[in-house]
Amino acid sequence: MERSHPKPALKVTPKPAAKENTKPQEFKLHTGQRAVKRAMFNYSVATKFYLLEIQKKQVEKVQKMIEDEEIRCLRKEMVPKAQLMPFFDRPFFPQRSNRPLTIPREPSFRTVNSKCWSCISENELYYFHLAHAWNPIK
Repeated sequence: MERSHPKPALKVTPKPAAKENTKPQEFKLHTGQRAVKRAMFNYSVATKFYLLEIQKKQVEKVQKMIEDEEIRCLRKEMVPKAQLMPFFDRPFFPQRSNRPLTIPREPSFRTVNSKCWSCISENELYYFHLAHAWNPIK
């Protein structure tokens, strides 16, 4: 037995009516307003820098005037004085120093490898100790 399937009925939808072409709306860019605001900002920044530069020049001018006035006053106060004559009636007698004499020692021209302390023998380390590090210079 064969069953016959009923064919689905095709629905025919009517075509929608053609729409009118859309017209773009007028739009307004704010570039003109932004350019005016930017020009005002640039002018205010330039004015600020100009005023700061003028103020800096005035401060430098005042400091220079103060320094010049101080130099002028110092030069007025300075009076050239001759050196005093030495006293020849009391001759100079040098005094013997109280410090002990320096004990001479042999110079050490050997270089000690400071990176490898394990390579140094005890005798060399003892000599390095005596010759270099812990003897204060008098």
